[in-house]
Amino acid sequence: MEKRYDFTQIEKQVQDFWEKEQIYRFNENAEGEIYSIDTPPPTVNGNLHIGHLFSYTQAEINARFRRMQGQNVFYPFGFDDNGLPTERLVEREEGIRANSLPRSEFIKKCMNSTEKYEDEFKTFWKSLGFSVDWSLEYQTISPAVMKISQNLFLELVEMGKAYTKESPVLWCHECQTSIAQAELNTVESKTAFSYIPFFVDGYPLEVATTRPELLYGCVCLFVNPNDKRYREYVGKSAVVPLYNYEIPILTDEKVGIGKGTGVVMCATFGDSTDAQWYAEYNLPYRRVIMPNGNIASDIAYIGGMTILDARKEITRLLDERGLLIKSETITHTVGTHERCATPVEIIPSRQWYIDILSEREKFLKAADEINWYPANMKNRYIAWVENLKWDWCISRQRYFGVPFPVWYCKACGNAVFAEKDQLPVNPLETAYNGVCECGCAEFVPESAVFDTWATSSVTPQINERLGLKLTPMSMRTHAHEIIRTWTFYTIVRSLYHTGGIPWRDLMICGFILTKTGEKISKSKSNNEVDPKHLIAAHSADVLRYWTAGARLGTDTYFSPDELSIPKRFITKLWNAAKFAISHLRDFELPQCRTCGILSLPHYRNCGILSLPQCRTCGILNLPQCRSFCPLTGG
Repeated sequence: MEKRYDFTQIEKQVQDFWEKEQIYRFNENAEGEIYSIDTPPPTVNGNLHIGHLFSYTQAEINARFRRMQGQNVFYPFGFDDNGLPTERLVEREEGIRANSLPRSEFIKKCMNSTEKYEDEFKTFWKSLGFSVDWSLEYQTISPAVMKISQNLFLELVEMGKAYTKESPVLWCHECQTSIAQAELNTVESKTAFSYIPFFVDGYPLEVATTRPELLYGCVCLFVNPNDKRYREYVGKSAVVPLYNYEIPILTDEKVGIGKGTGVVMCATFGDSTDAQWYAEYNLPYRRVIMPNGNIASDIAYIGGMTILDARKEITRLLDERGLLIKSETITHTVGTHERCATPVEIIPSRQWYIDILSEREKFLKAADEINWYPANMKNRYIAWVENLKWDWCISRQRYFGVPFPVWYCKACGNAVFAEKDQLPVNPLETAYNGVCECGCAEFVPESAVFDTWATSSVTPQINERLGLKLTPMSMRTHAHEIIRTWTFYTIVRSLYHTGGIPWRDLMICGFILTKTGEKISKSKSNNEVDPKHLIAAHSADVLRYWTAGARLGTDTYFSPDELSIPKRFITKLWNAAKFAISHLRDFELPQCRTCGILSLPHYRNCGILSLPQCRTCGILNLPQCRSFCPLTGG
């Protein structure tokens, strides 16, 4: 061994040796119980940050520990390279918008980008010494995975768990697509709370709203049935200010008596409660907001404006005409799209859904069958499931994703589906070969693609693509912010497709925070701590040691200053090994027939040592060791 430890040489030598000798290649016939790891496929949406280093390394340490226990570790890696995250990356880097190019040209740019970043990511994981079997690698945009995803979608259709309908849907006008409830973030925002008079029998009835731009879309007023102030108004009609048309006044217990004036304006659509009332009371739809985020062009006063401009203009007009009783600034919660932080709207649209609301109890029961580490993370999952309001919308009006294997009859609009032996199939490129039940032979292809979670939610099935039965897998690992998405969606899909849970153990990691307490993220400006530079400066083992010191599920502050202790420890470990070897010069160890390094008793897998203890001193009991024992003198 060298006198001084030079990690730049040693770590690279060991990594090259592991790769050359395929030390971590999975062999299903090897000794030991199979321990399978469902590794999160990172989204291809930019450079990796230290948070990825942190959480993935904690899982990799577990993989090595399991090998040391004599288990046969199945440790694959994949890339979630389709969908909106990759599209947004390409738009950002190329300075373009997806809809400004022909679809095929934009998809080609996405493919080039994923190939570039996946090579970088793979090099990064290898530099950390990950004991991954790279022969098991997959990409969610690959034909093999597309086939699995489309096949399982058709299975859901046959089960009646996947369906399409025209209804209000969460919509991001920046990304120009529908989204699911799990993709909503909530932020506190200051806004004006405007008090506006609606007129009942010629007398004003005050209504407080934060969305005056939706006045044209107002279809009803609601009051609480227990609110004595408004009992005489129930069943009457009110006139909408500025637009002068009548709407009914109804009752619903969801109205907060103490909020605002106690009279709520129901517009199509201001929030999820409006959408719920729309369906529950069979209310009419009045279109205001278009998919591009602008006001419909035919609406008086504000047609064609952006939402914020329309809000200002309506407020100005109300004030000018004496219809603004008062306005106060409040702080309220706004739902935003997690991908772009744009406030989300609700508009009617035809989308594909997976039924989750009807099986809520089944999903809650599944949580009890899984071991949660740490255990308190189970509470986040339970809270999410209990507060679900929408079925899972899985269709996206985007381009780079797994296509729906669906066409629609041009005459009657019925959906028809690909045969399973056709998969993978892109209906935009392949015509449907058949006749509808109505007799029509012309079909319109579905242009939407699957939400990226609709494919990454079946990673256990993707891992079984080579014919090995793995589910339930031994362990899944990821950070706590995707319990509502990846954890929940995978449980849903596993229960539907296999009838059981997807994995036995769930290992939840925390975030890495800056000293200001903000999550380190690719989407924020605080990712100056480049993990590649940290590895080059401090070594992979130093960073691995640092990650091992953090508690599962706990957010951890990071500063490069914290690496001094593990750096000293690694140096001491090298010096101790060098000292030990110097006292074992006359001890010849037979070579391991697998890796050519060691062959010690109870040594079952390369990289695993199980040395029997000395019965006298409790240290080592090497059969051929002639070194002096400090306790026995022999």
